[in-house]
Amino acid sequence: MQLILNTPGAYLRLKDGCFHITVDDESKLVSPKKVESILISSAVKLSSAALQLAVEHNIDVVFLDKFGAPFGRLWHAKLGSTTRIRRGQLIASTQTGAASAEGLAYALRWVQQKLDNQIEFLTTLANKRPAKQEQLGVYVTQLQTIRDKLQDFDINNDIAADALRGLEGTGGRIYFEALSFAQPEQFPFKGRSRQPAKDEFNCILNYCYGVLYGLVERACMLSGLEPYLGFFHADNYNKKSLVFDLIEPYRIWAEETTVYLFSQRQVKKEMFDKIQNGMTLNKEGKQVVIAAFNERLDTAIRYKGRNISRRNIIQFDCQAFAQELLKIDLEREPEGEA
Repeated sequence: MQLILNTPGAYLRLKDGCFHITVDDESKLVSPKKVESILISSAVKLSSAALQLAVEHNIDVVFLDKFGAPFGRLWHAKLGSTTRIRRGQLIASTQTGAASAEGLAYALRWVQQKLDNQIEFLTTLANKRPAKQEQLGVYVTQLQTIRDKLQDFDINNDIAADALRGLEGTGGRIYFEALSFAQPEQFPFKGRSRQPAKDEFNCILNYCYGVLYGLVERACMLSGLEPYLGFFHADNYNKKSLVFDLIEPYRIWAEETTVYLFSQRQVKKEMFDKIQNGMTLNKEGKQVVIAAFNERLDTAIRYKGRNISRRNIIQFDCQAFAQELLKIDLEREPEGEA
């Protein structure tokens, strides 16, 4: 389970080996064995003993800004990885020589998965919206054309990375234009806006993305991956490039949650506060969104021959990817070296 602390003045401390949470005049005890992560998004009081308990039980403590994006986290001091995994990651991310093609091959795979998810989701929306089915079908066809181009994409040339970014960008514009077309008239949006969001749709989507970034980063750390060393997104200073790479196949869960919150009429104008140049979710809005998103993340689906929750799929994939990188390092080990 996740502990979500978003009420100013809430207090998290240690009592009888458990987390003791006080919000207003109510309190409860939660066993650390039941907690996977703690999300903190407001002015919350924390005891050092409670934080130590979280570290001892490998519980991720994530601090979120008002947009839902992680700005800090508490992590144990021991690396949960081997040097070989990160060395393989470095080899695959090298931007010169044949090794660069390895990293781009991973990026291509993730972009393909994202496009497959988008095509499937728009097809589902088209089937549920007869009045908009024809135009949504046009968007699906456009995305399929881009997906077909990736089928025979050549990663072994100097412009491959830029070409892939161009196709991904075009696909993104088509996809969000389709979601805009499917959106209820009382909550329109005209394209992506980030921080701050310009409309209610982007406001909810940004918040879900923020939670998702935190989950992907945690999976990276637990799998021994270096979040700052990516293959596709630029390795800018202080940017977690690998997190931006790995998140692509999972964005669909945030998008589905956002779309269905509107289509099921769970979104109210009162869930948002106006801020300079945009809007943000208030406490009521965050409660509605995080409840819906957690429900989707915790629901098990059939994945690679097993039933697994969406949340655990992220960890499952990151661990599998770490093993691929470990193999890269082992393959480059000089003969005779143990």
